[in-house]
Amino acid sequence: MEDNFSNYFTETGKVAREYLETRLDLIKLQAAGKLSKALGLFFSLIMAFLLFFFVVVFLGMVLGFWIGEKTGSMALGFSCAAGFFIVLLLVMIFFRKGLIQRPLANMLAAELIEEIEEMEERREERREEKRKASND
Repeated sequence: MEDNFSNYFTETGKVAREYLETRLDLIKLQAAGKLSKALGLFFSLIMAFLLFFFVVVFLGMVLGFWIGEKTGSMALGFSCAAGFFIVLLLVMIFFRKGLIQRPLANMLAAELIEEIEEMEERREERREEKRKASND
């Protein structure tokens, strides 16, 4: 009789330990999935900003050369281009919430909402499968 109880508790402990290890692995995989999505979004934003930066730099050079050619002074042309970019920077600083912070926050919120909806859909599918299995 004692052997049965001992064997039962040993087996139950093994099953519980396997369940916890599997659950921990699942949590790690879910965290890795979320992290990879966040890193993908982060790197795509970094790439977009880098491309935007290079476009602005080359447009600034074009503007500087164009104004310099029209005025006959490259120093004046590049000074005017620099002044234009300083004004553009000041506009971006004053309107940063509407131009940068809100759109980025909305994009991040949309990603999080999409993730939550996917998780809820998966839960509903599992519930439906359990209902079907219990009805059979």
